[in-house]
Amino acid sequence: MEHSDAHHVPRQGNAPGAEARFAFDRMAVERFRRAFPRARWSDERKSWFVPGKTATRRIGRWLAQEAEMFALHGDSKGRDAFAFDPISSSYLEVSNDLRVRTPYSKTVLEELRAIPWASWDDELRAWRVPFRSFEELRRRWPNIEKAARHAEPEERKRRREAARDTEAYKASKMQNAERRRHRYPLPAEDLPPLARPVATAQYGIVVFNEVSGELAEPSLASYPNAMRKDIDYVWGRWRSARLAELVRTWPARNPPEANERLRGWWQPTLAELRVARRHARSLERKMLSRKLKTAG
Repeated sequence: MEHSDAHHVPRQGNAPGAEARFAFDRMAVERFRRAFPRARWSDERKSWFVPGKTATRRIGRWLAQEAEMFALHGDSKGRDAFAFDPISSSYLEVSNDLRVRTPYSKTVLEELRAIPWASWDDELRAWRVPFRSFEELRRRWPNIEKAARHAEPEERKRRREAARDTEAYKASKMQNAERRRHRYPLPAEDLPPLARPVATAQYGIVVFNEVSGELAEPSLASYPNAMRKDIDYVWGRWRSARLAELVRTWPARNPPEANERLRGWWQPTLAELRVARRHARSLERKMLSRKLKTAG
C-alpha cells in the first residue's frame, strides 16, 4: 500500500510491539482490525500499535498482502480503462503490461521515469508500465509520442538537411573551420604574453605560441572581438592550455573590464580557471586511459 511502514516503538511497561501506518481507507481499516484485533489506534502518533514480539513481521506480511491486492485491483481498473479508451500507437505494445519502445529521447525518458511503477527492461529493450499506471501514461502520452516522432532518424536527417540552408548553420561551419586553424585575431598594438595562459572570448583559456605579422581579414565575422575598423589585427597561433600550466596560473583579482573583452583576451578569473582545470584534468585522464588500453 502507499504511505505504509512498520517499526518497533517503545511502550509503557516495556511491552513489545510495532507501529503501523498506512493511507486511510475504510475497507483497509476493517481488514487490519480483523487481522489484528488487539491493535489500538493512537491519535497522537496517527498510527496503529500492535502488541507482541512478532508484530513487526506480521504487520510487514499484512502490508505486503495489501500492496499486492492494491496492485491487482489497480491493474484491473487500468485494463478496463485501456479497453474503454485505448492508446493506439506504433510505440506502444500491449501484453500482460504496457510496453513502450521509442527512439532515444531525453524528453521520453523524463516522462516515463515520472510514471509510478514504470521500469526499464534491458532484455526487452522497452519500458514496462503496469496497467495500474495507465491513467498517468495516458496523461503523458502526447508528450511522449511527440518527442518520439521528433527523435526518429528520418526526422533528424530532415532537420539536419533543412538546417544546412540557414545562416546559423553556415556561421557554425565557418567557426568550426576557424577553430581547426588554431588562429585568433589580436590587436597589433596590444598583444598577449606568449607561452602563458590567457582567457579569450572565443576559445576559453589558451596559450599563444606565436604572433605572425600577417594581417587578419577585417571582415572576418567569426570573431566579434575583431570588428573595429580603426585597429589593425594580426593572427596569433594558439593551443589549448595544459593542466600544469593552468595550475600555475594566478587568477585575476577582478573580472575583465569592457575594454579587455573588446580586445579579445584577458587574465583569466578564478572561476574560468576552475572550469578549464576540470576540463583539462578530464582530458588527461582520457588520454592516459587510451594509452593504457593501447599498451595493454
